[in-house]
This record gives sequence, C-alpha cells and structure tokens, in this order.
Amino acid sequence: MPAVEITARAGHPSFLDLPWDVPLADWRTDRLVDLARGISRHVVRFVDYDGRVYALKEMQREVALREYGLLRRLAEQDLPVVEAVGVASAREGADGEELEAVLITRHLDFSLPYRYLFMGRGVTDLRERLIDALALLLVRLHLEGFFWGDCSLSNALFRRDAGALTAYLVDAETGELRPSLTDGQRHHDLALAVEKVAGELLDLAAGSRLPTDVDPVDTAKALEDVYDRLWTELTSEEVIDRDEPWRVGRRLERLHELGFDVEELEYRTTEGDRRLHVRPRVVELGHHARELQRLTGLRVQENQARRLLNDVAAYRAELPPDTPHPVAAVRWLLEVFEPTVAAIPDELRGKLPPAELYHELLEHRWFLSEAAGADVGTAAALRSYVRDVLRFAPDERSLLPDDVADDV
Repeated sequence: MPAVEITARAGHPSFLDLPWDVPLADWRTDRLVDLARGISRHVVRFVDYDGRVYALKEMQREVALREYGLLRRLAEQDLPVVEAVGVASAREGADGEELEAVLITRHLDFSLPYRYLFMGRGVTDLRERLIDALALLLVRLHLEGFFWGDCSLSNALFRRDAGALTAYLVDAETGELRPSLTDGQRHHDLALAVEKVAGELLDLAAGSRLPTDVDPVDTAKALEDVYDRLWTELTSEEVIDRDEPWRVGRRLERLHELGFDVEELEYRTTEGDRRLHVRPRVVELGHHARELQRLTGLRVQENQARRLLNDVAAYRAELPPDTPHPVAAVRWLLEVFEPTVAAIPDELRGKLPPAELYHELLEHRWFLSEAAGADVGTAAALRSYVRDVLRFAPDERSLLPDDVADDV
C-alpha cells in the first residue's frame, strides 16, 4: 500500500484503494470519471464510489488543510459551499519523492461550471441569472464575515433552480473568515470579483463562446450593482414615521420574497423625534425552502421551493375551503408531485433533480396551454415534455459532453 495519511469524515470511503504514490495528473484507475469542471490552477480529478463522486485537488499540505477547515466552517453556517470530505497528505512516490497533498470534496450533483451554461441547454436571461446568483453568493459570504479574495465564475458552480441559478463556492483557498467585514474589505473583494468576471467573459468572447448580445465589461459591472442593491436591502436602516408601522411589514415581505428570514428587528428612537429607525437582523436564506420542508418533507433549493409552494396553493384552492394548509400540502405531495415524478421513465428521471423536473414540466404545460388556448392538463404535458424535451436533454448530474470537456 502506498505511503499516505488520510483524514476523512465519517460516512465517506477511506480512499485507500487510490494510487496515492502517483502524481494526480498521471493516475490510471477505474474509479476516474470525466465530469463537468471549471478552470483551476491545480490538477483536479474526479473519482466514483458507487455513484458518489468526489473531486480531488492536488496542492500544498498547509493550503489543503486550511481550505478543508474553511469549507467545513462555512458549511456549518449553512452557506452554499461544496462538502469538504478529507485531506490526503504525507504522500511518497515510488522513488521516495514527496508528493503534494490532495483535498477531497464531495462533487455537487447537478452542478455546472459557468462555461457549460453558455454552451449547453439554455438558461433564460442567462446574463442576469448568472450575475444574480454570484452576487447573492458573495453577499451571503460577506454577511458571515468571509473575505473570498478570489471570487470568480470559475471558482463557483451553478445549479438550475426553477428558472434561476444558485451559486456554490468551490474554492476557498484564498479566503479568510472573520467576525465581520468592514465596508472597505467588502468593496475590495467585490472589485476583485468584477475584474475577474470581466476577464472570464472576455475570454469566452475571444473563443466565440459568448452570445453577441452579452457585453463582458457591462455584465461584470452589473455584478457590483446587483450586490449593492442586495446588501442595502438586507442590512440598511430604514427611517419611518411612527404612524406608518405597515412599512415594517412591507420590508419583511421584501426580505421574505428574496428568501431571507429575519430573526430580530432593531428599533431606535431619539428624544423628540417622531421617527423610528428600523434595522432588520437577517439570519439566513431559505425562507421558502424551510416552509416547504416543514409542510412536505421535501428538501429543495429556494426558487424551486417557491414554485412548488405556489403549486400547493393552487391545489389547495380546489379543495374544500376549510382544508388546513398542512393537510393540503401532504395531499399535494401524495396525489400530485410524487405520481407525476414517478411517471417519468426511469432512464430519464435522473437527468435533473425531481423538483427541477417538476418545475420544467409546469413551464412546458404553460407553453402548451398558451399555444392551444386552453389548459392541456398535466398528463398531456408530461407526455410532450418527456418526448420532446427531456429525452434530448443532457444528463446534468455529472457527465459532460465531449465537445465541452475539451474546452474546459
């Protein structure tokens, strides 16, 4: 057995059967798989253990251990990051030479690098969706005191989320976690992100991979605008007249619409002033996801949850008026959602997460109904969706088409 020390979290493989005495770039093992991946300064390979895929990144031991610790701490704060699984160190080659350590993370199922989004199955308003997702990720990290230092499209992965995108951090090598960030630190991190995003999009444009209606520099600058709007909405103090308490409720509604829950509201007054100074204390994203899980047990992403909750509400409207919301939600799950997903052929069902399949089906039903001038119904929409859309869609759980893999 090759010389190696592996620290791996419980519930995952030991990874002892891998060829640790060989540089990662030269590995030859049946466990290797080719997956969608972004550009990295390090050698990155993927291995499969009975359907569970892990990313292996070769780097200096101190850097690997530091990133492992950072990813775990960020995950403990419920931030969207890849799962840190372990570190393999103290590796020796066959000739006794010291080899670099390897950081092991769990591959994020159904995640895609940004380059694939411009090449694969389209996303509506991709420019806006991509920037919105990255800006939200950066805001969430900054709220928790994380200075990324290398925010870019390449260092994030994206999941489809009911017509939108959700961004996940995959590279924390340059990051620092602090109790809080100053405005100067935040804006410096944001400026770095704008510069990197512009460079990445210019690179795509040079390779004729960017749609002609997407301007690389303007798109990168939009990141700053979206970030500033989000940060202001989530953290700013609002001054209201004391006889306008309804404005507090409106602020809470806007935050809930963004998907954030509020733990506390801070009220401040000054003597002789008729106005209230109100500042929300936002806790975390996932307002709709938590509500859907409470009602149905389904664990999905935020925009998917919002869409499914709307479908639950429409289903409940057809039941007797006195039907409790939790009862309607369970009936919807058992009578609508689960049978619909189960009706998709087994060989196609794994192409997307169930919630995303259901969202796409609802979208397809809407388009068919618009064309027909009447509701075509779920059964007919499902047959059409499977036959005309899903059957030709790539499997986005992991595998990457060859023509894209060569480019990244």
